[in-house]
Amino acid sequence: MADACFSTQLIDGDGVFNVTGLENFMKEVRLAECGLSYAVVSIMGPQSRKSTLLNHLFRTNFREMDAFKGRSQTTKGIWLAKAQNIEPCTLVMDLEGTDGRERGEDDTAFEKQSALFALAVSDIVLINMWCHDIGREQAANKPLLKTVFQVMMRLFSPRKTTLLFVIRDKSRTPLENLEPILREDIQKIWDGVPKPHAHKETPLSEFFNVQVVGLSSYEEKEELFKEQVSDLRDRFQHSIAPGGLAGDRRGVVPASGFSFSSQQFWKVIKENKDLDLPAHKVMVATVRCEEIGNEKIASFTADEEWQQLEEAVQHDYCPGFGKKISSLLDRCLSEYDMEAIYFDEGVRSSKRQQLESKLLQLVNPAYQSLMGHLRTRTLEGFKESFDKALEKEGFAAAARDCTHTFLEKFDKGSEDAAIQQVNWDTSKVKDKLKRDIEGHVASVRATKLSEVCAKYEAQLTKALAEPVEALLDSASEDTWPAIRKLLQRETKAAVLGLESAVSSFELDESTEKELLAKLEKHGKSVVESKAKEEAGRVLIRMKDRFSTLFSRDADSMPRVWTGKEDIKAITKTARSASMKLLSTMAAIRLEEDGDNIENTLSLALVDTSRPGTTDRSIQSSDPLASSSWETVPEEKTLITPVRCKNLWRQFKAETEYTVTQAIAAQEANKRNNNWLPPPWALAAMAILGFNEFMTLLRNPLYLLVIFVVYLVGKAIWVQSEIGREFQHGFLPAILSLSTKFVPTIMNILKRLADEGQRPAGPERQREMELQPKSTRNGSYSNVTSAGSSSVTTSEIGPEYSSPVAQ
Repeated sequence: MADACFSTQLIDGDGVFNVTGLENFMKEVRLAECGLSYAVVSIMGPQSRKSTLLNHLFRTNFREMDAFKGRSQTTKGIWLAKAQNIEPCTLVMDLEGTDGRERGEDDTAFEKQSALFALAVSDIVLINMWCHDIGREQAANKPLLKTVFQVMMRLFSPRKTTLLFVIRDKSRTPLENLEPILREDIQKIWDGVPKPHAHKETPLSEFFNVQVVGLSSYEEKEELFKEQVSDLRDRFQHSIAPGGLAGDRRGVVPASGFSFSSQQFWKVIKENKDLDLPAHKVMVATVRCEEIGNEKIASFTADEEWQQLEEAVQHDYCPGFGKKISSLLDRCLSEYDMEAIYFDEGVRSSKRQQLESKLLQLVNPAYQSLMGHLRTRTLEGFKESFDKALEKEGFAAAARDCTHTFLEKFDKGSEDAAIQQVNWDTSKVKDKLKRDIEGHVASVRATKLSEVCAKYEAQLTKALAEPVEALLDSASEDTWPAIRKLLQRETKAAVLGLESAVSSFELDESTEKELLAKLEKHGKSVVESKAKEEAGRVLIRMKDRFSTLFSRDADSMPRVWTGKEDIKAITKTARSASMKLLSTMAAIRLEEDGDNIENTLSLALVDTSRPGTTDRSIQSSDPLASSSWETVPEEKTLITPVRCKNLWRQFKAETEYTVTQAIAAQEANKRNNNWLPPPWALAAMAILGFNEFMTLLRNPLYLLVIFVVYLVGKAIWVQSEIGREFQHGFLPAILSLSTKFVPTIMNILKRLADEGQRPAGPERQREMELQPKSTRNGSYSNVTSAGSSSVTTSEIGPEYSSPVAQ
């Protein structure tokens, strides 16, 4: 029996509430699972046989008085036990007797406190009274009833409690006769109890459901007592059902809040405060619902499925997140509803909202992480799809289609992640995704446009660079008009190409115009860059042009200074051409505005025919003594007037040597062509040598000797290159010939000796082999008869070879 009823002292004799004992008791009897389906029965009244009645009635094991030891208090404080085999779950409280001598006559504080506690928590209160006290003015139960009615007034909104008067040791007087008398006494006591103004006219039935039952003496008629108790026990079955002993009870605290409610009741009673049952009910509901909510939060956080989801969303998007979380939340809230269903509706709903809010706060970080992964995944998918789409369609169309497609995918992902219990706004995440997509599109657009622009800029650069360089090198009056025409033609072609290429980007008009203007500007910058580059090499170009015109004739053949050329005219022409090149490079002329740079340079540098221009250093006004050209902006100036003057001075100094060399070569050529005696000397020699000439005619042997001498002299002339040596001057020729004369004579004699030793047969063949095959670089080859020799001369000096050696 002890194991089944779990009797526990709830409040000890000193008024200390046994919190731990009650908690353990509730766990043992599993009271929290009962909801509202439980009843509380307490008993009060004079001591002796109360515990015995309860033990027989509810099969509990409260301590009973030993009749052989006399009458004494066996129950101290308040005890609690569970009735066995009674539905629904029924809790039984055994209160300390009201007439015990142990506490004394004047100590009624605990009596009132325990009575108030019993009325506050009990559905049924058993009033244990003796049969012989009915109708007596000084009956032992009257103070008890006064106490009961007085403490009931302290309940602001009392619950309707069933008062079951148990008449003990009933005499032969029928119960039907005793009950009216008892009810009359109860009514008198009720009428005599002071009441608040609000309950002045309130009948007893509004507060109590009074019932009466009689029991025979346990000591004299034990069997009959047990039989009557058994019948009474049956009345406690389903006591809370309509028509039961407590069928019309009000303000029931749910079973899970019984412990907290009882503690708060006793705390208020001990502090001697009035009990506000509605407020107490709300307080209990508040505390208990909050406890249930905390339990559900702890259960939710410990849930393995939630932990897996929380871990999963930290790394990647988790499909089905919304449904899974909604299911977990719904299960958690349903469990709360089941446990808190019997508490005050307003409190229950409020705490449910708080629970839902806390659960959503737990879920929100995971949800935000999930949306972040969804945004990242959508953005990465957009980038990949966008890159592929660019290969098939135009930029703007690809961007528009891909953006629409992936925003729809994001919306579907958001719907999949949506939680039924809350409507979280995903517009901020979507807006961020839109900004990311727009940012990526803008970045790709900038890159693609940069590539397209770079492509056409490169084409334009290629189309302009070399032609402009060639035109600037030619430096004629038509140079800049030709450059302008070239620039206009190539720029127009490039602009048309760029305009067609960027049409797929669907740019706004201003942006497109800006790109086209930038390309046009690039074309001009290419020309200007080339012009500046060529201007930096203008001195070299001027010298090259001067050298070309001065050293070559109209057929581009190297010029030979024979003495007939007009070096001064040629020099002026070459310098004029160089000056024209300088004037062309002096400024950038991409507009058709005219300038007088060429005239200024011509007058200041080349034209020396004007009076007063022979000594320019002493001129009072120098047109080149300036840092800018008239009508030419500074940014268009490549070579300033002062710089032109310095360049021309340097140019003249560096080309002066070429002119001097030409003049020297011309004079040397004239001297070489005049080595024969003058005509008068020839005439004198003919007249004076007439006798010698006739002698030769008379004696042919002299002719033969002269002929041999001529051949030898001719061989020496050819091999020694006497004519060429005298072109370098008389003295150098004498010195060179003095070193060559003896080797030349020896070479001729050696060749003659070699020819004399050869057979006559192959002579003709050998002569054919000695025929000259080529002449180059000023080399000469001659063949003589038996006494012939071969002499080859190059730029580095004469080379000698005999026929045998060849």
